[in-house]
Amino acid sequence: MDVEMAVFHCSDNFLQQIMVSKLSQCQYAVPLLVPNPFSGQIEFPLWTIRQISKSWKTTDTSGRVTSKTLPMYKAQTPMVAFFRIGSISSSKSQLMNRLINEKHDTFFHRDCPGSSRERLLMDGVVEIAWYLPSGKSTDHFSDCVAFCNLHGDSSINETQRKILTEMSSVNVVLLPQLDENDNNMVIVKELCEGSTPLIVVLTDEEDDSEDAVSEIGEGKYRVSLKGRNQSDVSVALREVIKNCLSEQPVTFSVEKIAEHSEIKVDEDNEDCQRGKKSAQEIMRLLKRENPSTVKEKYLPCQGKLWHDWCQKNKELRRLKSDNLELEKSRKEAEMKEIRIKQQNHGFSELMGLVVESLDLLSESGKMYFLKWLAILLDDFSSDKLSVLLKEYHQKWSEVLALRKKHDKLEDEKTKTSFKNTLHKQTYDFSKKMHPEHDKIDQLKTEQLNLERISNKLNSATFGLEHMLREMGQIYEASVSEKRGTKRKRNVDYTDLPNLAAELMISGHPMELMDGDAAHVPLVWVSAVLDKVIRKLGDQRVFVLSVLGIQSSGKSTMLNAMFGLQFAVSAGRCTRGAFMQLVKVSEKMKEELKFDYILVVDTEGLRALELAGKDTIHHDNELATFVLGLGNMTLINIFGENPSEIQDILQIVVQAFMRMKKVRLNPSCVFVHQNVTDVAAGEKMMEGRRRLQDRLDEMTRLAAKDEVCDAECFSDIIAFNVQKDVKYFSQLWEGSPPMAPPNPRYSENIQELKRDIVSRASKTNCMKLSQFQQRVKDLWEALLNENFVFSFRNTLEISVYRKLEEEYEKWTWSLRSAMLSIEDKMLNRISSGKLEAMGKQELMREMSETLQKVRTSFKEYFEEDSEKETLIQWKIRFEKQIQHVHDDLVDEAKRKLDENIKQKNIRKNLDKQLKNHENTLFEKSKEFALKLKVDRSKNRDPIVEFDSVWGKWVSELTTDVPKIKDVNILEDVCNILGEFYEYDLVVGQKKSAGYKMICTAGDYLNYVSLKKNKFLKVFSVIENIPFMGKALKPEDQIAIRELISKVIHQTTEKVKLFPVSVQGYSSGYIQELARDVKQLVQELKPRHDSFEFKKEFYVDLSLYVCDQAEKRFKELHRKYKEANDPLLYFERKKAEYVKVFENYWKGATSAAVLGDQICVKLKETILQSVYNMIAKFICDQMRGKPPFNGNRGDLEKHFLKTLAEQEGDKEEKFKNFLTYMYLPRAYFEMFIKRKVKEHMAARNPQAVSAIKEHFDYKQRIVISAAKMARDEVMDIGGDVNTWLDIFSNSLVDELGDTSVHLGDGVTEDVTDYDILLDFIQKELPSVVAELKGSFCKLSDLKEEMFREKPEEILIKHFCRCCWTKCPFCGAVCTNSQEDHTGDHHVDFHRSSGIIGRKYRGTTEFVTEFCTTLVASEKSFYPNDSDWLVPYKQYRTAGEHIAKWCISSDFSEMAYWKWFVCEFQENLENHYQLTFSGNGEIPSEWTKFTQADAVASLGIN
Repeated sequence: MDVEMAVFHCSDNFLQQIMVSKLSQCQYAVPLLVPNPFSGQIEFPLWTIRQISKSWKTTDTSGRVTSKTLPMYKAQTPMVAFFRIGSISSSKSQLMNRLINEKHDTFFHRDCPGSSRERLLMDGVVEIAWYLPSGKSTDHFSDCVAFCNLHGDSSINETQRKILTEMSSVNVVLLPQLDENDNNMVIVKELCEGSTPLIVVLTDEEDDSEDAVSEIGEGKYRVSLKGRNQSDVSVALREVIKNCLSEQPVTFSVEKIAEHSEIKVDEDNEDCQRGKKSAQEIMRLLKRENPSTVKEKYLPCQGKLWHDWCQKNKELRRLKSDNLELEKSRKEAEMKEIRIKQQNHGFSELMGLVVESLDLLSESGKMYFLKWLAILLDDFSSDKLSVLLKEYHQKWSEVLALRKKHDKLEDEKTKTSFKNTLHKQTYDFSKKMHPEHDKIDQLKTEQLNLERISNKLNSATFGLEHMLREMGQIYEASVSEKRGTKRKRNVDYTDLPNLAAELMISGHPMELMDGDAAHVPLVWVSAVLDKVIRKLGDQRVFVLSVLGIQSSGKSTMLNAMFGLQFAVSAGRCTRGAFMQLVKVSEKMKEELKFDYILVVDTEGLRALELAGKDTIHHDNELATFVLGLGNMTLINIFGENPSEIQDILQIVVQAFMRMKKVRLNPSCVFVHQNVTDVAAGEKMMEGRRRLQDRLDEMTRLAAKDEVCDAECFSDIIAFNVQKDVKYFSQLWEGSPPMAPPNPRYSENIQELKRDIVSRASKTNCMKLSQFQQRVKDLWEALLNENFVFSFRNTLEISVYRKLEEEYEKWTWSLRSAMLSIEDKMLNRISSGKLEAMGKQELMREMSETLQKVRTSFKEYFEEDSEKETLIQWKIRFEKQIQHVHDDLVDEAKRKLDENIKQKNIRKNLDKQLKNHENTLFEKSKEFALKLKVDRSKNRDPIVEFDSVWGKWVSELTTDVPKIKDVNILEDVCNILGEFYEYDLVVGQKKSAGYKMICTAGDYLNYVSLKKNKFLKVFSVIENIPFMGKALKPEDQIAIRELISKVIHQTTEKVKLFPVSVQGYSSGYIQELARDVKQLVQELKPRHDSFEFKKEFYVDLSLYVCDQAEKRFKELHRKYKEANDPLLYFERKKAEYVKVFENYWKGATSAAVLGDQICVKLKETILQSVYNMIAKFICDQMRGKPPFNGNRGDLEKHFLKTLAEQEGDKEEKFKNFLTYMYLPRAYFEMFIKRKVKEHMAARNPQAVSAIKEHFDYKQRIVISAAKMARDEVMDIGGDVNTWLDIFSNSLVDELGDTSVHLGDGVTEDVTDYDILLDFIQKELPSVVAELKGSFCKLSDLKEEMFREKPEEILIKHFCRCCWTKCPFCGAVCTNSQEDHTGDHHVDFHRSSGIIGRKYRGTTEFVTEFCTTLVASEKSFYPNDSDWLVPYKQYRTAGEHIAKWCISSDFSEMAYWKWFVCEFQENLENHYQLTFSGNGEIPSEWTKFTQADAVASLGIN
C-alpha cells in the first residue's frame, strides 16, 4: 500500500483519477483523505472520485427492487466509519473485508501477500469502499453502504477521526481492551456520549457472554473478538450495523467532505477551477432544459438535417430515373440546400461556448474542462436516462426471450419439413401455425418498440462526442459551400479540425463513423487527420480494430489492454466506430517500426433494435469497413450460444472475402470470451475444431453470394486455428455488482497484447495519410451497392502513379544514353570509320546505362516505403524496361543501318566530290597566284573569282545526273485515279472535304445503308421504333476508330520509307493507297448494316497522302541537298573563296590548311551543339510541368490548355474534336507547341549550356591538334599523317573533320608548330563568332537538328496506352503501351460528347459512364439485341471487360462546363439535341471555365 501511495503522491490529478477509477473497478477501496507526507496537511482527492460511478439494486421493505446508477461523489448513502485506538492484535481491514465481501480483500491488510506491519505513507490515510446490493436475498445490506477505514492510530490522526465521526451513520472503533487508566478512553467516552450509533470492538479482551455482540447502552454495542469464531462475529456485527442503519437513516455524501475547513481539496487549483467554470457556464444554458430536446435545440446540424443529407448521399449512389444526370443534379442540389440550412444554424450558443473553451484554455485547463463537462452532463441527463434504460432493459429482455422462441420455432419447421420430405408427405402447416404467426408478429412489434425506446435513449444521450459531431457538421457545411471563414462568436470554422486533432492527440476517442446516422463524415474525418498529420508528422500506425456481437465486452477488452477511454456501460453500448491513438514508447519504436497504435472500437453487430434486412446490411457494411481499415481485427465472440456465433462468423467471413477480392490483406484473431473452463485443454481443442468447421462452412456459403472460388476459410485469409483463436476467462469472479475482476482475465488480456505486439512488429504498417485515404476509399465503395465493384484503392493508385513517374525517368535514362550513342555512331559513319553496325555492339554500349537503371529499379522496389504495395508490379515493369531497351536498340540499329546504306550509296559520289574538291582547291590557288602576279590591272579579285566559279563547277558536274524536283500532289491524283476514278479524286481534292474526315460528326454521307428484312431496335428507356436513315452511334464510333487506326498505321509506315537515303518515289503513294484500301475493307460492319462508298476511300487516302506529303517534301529536300553536286558546291563556294583570298593575299600553305581546318571545325562543332541542345531542351522540359509527372498528369494539362484557348469558338471546338477523335495526333501537336513556346522563351541556362559546349569542343580540338603534332614528330610523318591522327581523334566528338587539299599544300606544310599556332589563334575567333550567333534559343535553326526536340519527346511520351473507354471515348492514362491489368482514366466524360444518343431518338445521352455503372440502367453491347446491366458491364465483351470504371460522384465540372459551353456546336456537329431524356441539368450551367480548370486538380 505504501507503494500505491507513493505512486499516488507522484502523479498529477489526471493520473490519480485513472488510478482511483481502476482501483474502484477492481472492487478495491480508494483514498478518501490523504495526509501530505511533506506538509502534513490533510488532502481530499475529490477530483479522483468524480469519475467513479456504480450500479446497484435496492430492496425496500415491501420487497420491491429498484435499480440505481450514480456517480459516487454525489450518492447519498449511509457511511460506517472504522478506526482504531492504540495498537491492536487483529486486523481492522480484514474484519471490514469479511463484512463487505468474504471472497475478496476490498481493503488491503497486514495478512495480504506482499504486505508488512510497518507503514510509511499509509498512516492517517482514510479509504472508502461501497457495498453494492444486487437485489437478491443473499445481499448483506438492502441498500448501498459506504465503509470508511482510517489507517493508523485514530488518537494521533485526530482531524481524520473528527471528520469521519461527524459524517458517519455508524462508528466502529477497535481497541485492545477497555482500560479506565488509558488516556484514549476520553475518545471512547466522547463517542459513547454522542447520538451516532457506536460499536466498540475489543481485540484482546475476552467476553463471557454467549452473544458475539452485547448492547451496552442505547445504540451502543460491544464486541469481543478474542476466542470467538471470526465468521460468527462478522455475521453478528453485520446485523448490528443493519439495525443501526435502519433505526437512524443518516446519509453522507463524499462531496460534502470538501466543506471541512481543515483539509485541502485537490480541485482547488487554478486550471481545475477554470475548467469547471467554463463547464458550469455551459450547464447554466441547459439548467431548465429537457434532456430529450437539448440536442434538437442546441445541436441542430447533426439531427434530422444530417440524417437527411446521409440518406440523400446514399440515394445518389442508387439512381433510377430515365435521366440520371438530372436526378443526380436534383439530389446534389437538395444536399447543398441541407448544407446551407446547417450553415445558417452555425454555432448555437452552447457550441460557441464549447469551442471557445477548447480554443482559449490551456492544455491542462482544457483537460479539466472536458472532464467537468462530462461529469456535469452525466448529472444533467442521468435521471432521464435511468428511467429510459430501465424501460430499455425490460424490453430488451422480452425481445431476447421472443427471439429464442422464434429461433426454436424455425428449427422445428426445418426438422418437420425435412422429415416430411423423407416420407414424401405433404403437411399443412397452417393448422398448427396460427399461434406461431402471432409470436412472429409479436416479435416484430416488440422490436419496433425497442427501436422506439432506443430512439428516445438516443435523444436523451448527450455527451462530448455529440458536440464534436456538431463541430464536424458545422465544418462540413462551411467547406461544402466554400464559405470556410465565416465567423460567429469569434470562432473560425476552419480551425475546428485543429481543435479536434488536439483532442485526438491527447488521447480522446474520435468518432469515425456516426452510429446514429450510420455514416462516415468524410470531409470532417479527413480534415481532423490532416491536422493530426501536420502536428505529429505522417507517422506510421498499426491499426487494430475490433468486431463482435452487441454487449460482448469489446470496449472493456480494449480499455483493459491499452488503458483507453472508450465508453463502457451496460446495455447502452458504443454506436458507430471510434478511433483512438496509443503512443508507442521510444524504446519500443525500434522493435515495432511504427509510432502509434490506432485502435478502432465499433458498435456491436446484431443490434436488437434493428430488425431484418437493415441489421444484415448494416452489419455487413460495418464489418467490411472495420476489417478493411485494420492491419489486424479482433473478432470478439461472447459466450457459447451457437446461433450468435454462427451469425457473427457469417458476417466476418463475407467481409474477409470482400477484402480478398479488392486485394486488401488484413489479419484476424478470434477472441472467445466468457468461456467457462479455459484450462481444459481437450475441450479447447474440440472448440477450435468446431470453429474451424464453422468457418469453412460459412466460407462455402459466402463464396456463392460473393462469386468467389473458396472452399475453406484459409483460402481467403492466412489463418491458423491453433494460433489465431484465443480463449478468455469470465471478466468477473462471481456475480456483479460486488464481484471483483477475474485475475485470469487480466492474464488473458496481457497474453493477447503480447501476441498483437509480436505480430505488429512483422506487419507493414500504414502511414496516417494512408489510413486517411483508406477510410475514404472504403467508405466511398460501401456507399455504392457493390463494394467489390466500386472499391478504388487510392493508395495503390497513388503508389502506381509514383512508379510511373520513376518509370519515365528510367526509360528517359535509356533513351538519353541511346541518343548519345547514336550521335557517336553517326559521327563514325560520316567519317567512314563504321561500315557495319551489329546489335550486340549497341547492347554493349548501352550495358552500363541499363545496369544503372536496373540498380535504381532494384533500390526503388526494395527501399521505398511502399515496397509491399509495389512488389505486385515488379516483374511487369522489369520486362517493360527491357522491352524499351530492346526497342531503342532496334530503332537505333535501323537508323544507323540506313545511314551506312546511304554512305555506301554515296561512296562513288563522295570519291568524285573529293577529287572535285582537290581540283577546285588547285584551281582556286592557281587563279589567286595568277591574279596576284597580274595586279597592275587593278581588278576586283572576288568579281574575277565569281566569273570563273560557275564555269569550273559546270565542267566538273557535266556527267553527274541531276536530281529532279518532285510533284507529289500530281502523283497522288494520278495514282488514286488508277485505284478509283480520276474525276472523283480531283473533285474530292478540290472540295477539300477530306481534311475534315477525322473530326466529322456524322459519316452517313460516306456509307450506303443496307436494308434488313427485320430491323429490331429498342430504346434504352422505352420501345421506340427506328425510323429514317441514320447510322447508329456504335457504327459512327467504329468508323471513327477505323480512321484513327488507318492514320496511325500509315503514319508509322511513312516513317519507314527510305526517302532520306534514296529520295522520293511515287511507289510510296501506291503503297499507302493500297494499305488504306485493305484496312478499310477489313472492317466488317455489325449485322452487315452498311458499306463504304468510294468517296470514303478517296477522302481517307487523300488525307493520309496529304499528311505524308509534308514529310516526303522535307526528306526529299535533304536528300537532294546531300546528293546534288551543284547544290553541294554552291554550299562550299564560301570555303573556296577563302582559299582564293588567302593565296591572293600571300598566305602560307600552313595558314591556308589551318584556315580550312577551322572552316571544317566550325561546321562540325555547330552540328555537335545542335545534337547536344536537342537533348538538353528535352531534359529541361521533362523537369517541369506538364512533362514532369505521369501520363495522367499530362492529360490534365491537355484539358487545361483546351479550356483556356482564346479566339474563335468554332476553332476551339475543332481542337477539342481533334483531342477526342485523334488523341495521339493532338498529343504530338501539344508537344510541338510546348517545344515552340520553350524555344521562344528566355532561357539563360540553355544559352549558358551552348556556350559551355562550344568552349568544351574548342578545348578538345586544341588538345587533339597538340597530340597530333607530338605523334607526327615522334614517328616522322607528313602533314597527311598529322591530318589523319587529328581527325581520327575527333571522330566520336565531332564526326568527319577531314579536309581535302591538293598535293602541293601537303608538300609545303612541314612545320606543325606553325599549324598548331594558327589553329590556336583562329579557332577561338571561330568559336566566338558561333557563340555570338546564339544569344537565345530562338536563334536555333530547325533544319539543323539531326533529331528535333519535339521528335525525341514524341517518341518518348507516345509509348503509352491509346485505348479509349467504350462508353465515353476517354483515353487510358497508363504510361505503358501494352500494359497488363485494367485500363483506367481519371476523367470520364458525358457519353454524348462522342455522339452517343438514346436508341431510336435524336437525343444525346448526357450521363457519365461513372454514373451509369452505379445505376439500374442497361445497354446493348456492340449494337446487339441483348441487354447488359451497366453494373455488370464487364460481362459485355472482352474489350469492355478490360476497363475499370468506378462510380464517381464528384462534381465532374470540366466536361459539364464543356457540354454547356459548346452545346450549340455539339448539336450542329452531330445533328442531335440536348432535349427529352438528354436534357442538360440546370446545375451544369453554373460551372465556369475557372471551375472546370480547378476541377482538374493541377498543383
